[in-house]
Amino acid sequence: MTSKQILVIDDEDDIRQLIQTCLEIMGGWKVLTATSGNQGLLLAQSSQPDAILLDVMMPYMDGLTTFEKLQANQITKHIPVILLTARGRTNNERLFKDIDVKGIISKPFNPQKLAIQVAAALN
Repeated sequence: MTSKQILVIDDEDDIRQLIQTCLEIMGGWKVLTATSGNQGLLLAQSSQPDAILLDVMMPYMDGLTTFEKLQANQITKHIPVILLTARGRTNNERLFKDIDVKGIISKPFNPQKLAIQVAAALN
């Protein structure tokens, strides 16, 4: 059986490494990582992951712009996206209710529950 593949797009090295460890060990995911929206777009197109975990606040190209570009591309628009954000939960629901993301995970997140949260968002 091939393992599921997830692309993590986050500009913070520590967060990316923590997410990668959590999802590989507790979720059985094969994790690809990107340090920017642009790098994430290229990796999503070339590797076709089963899902994307996307940080909202990044320099140069933020997560929402990255998400719009993923959705505009025929090759990547089918990939489910979960947003990772440090914004308050009530703000998240209002801000993101009109976009077609699979879920929103707030930072700071509980590393022991991250794989479960990702699985729940993806069903």
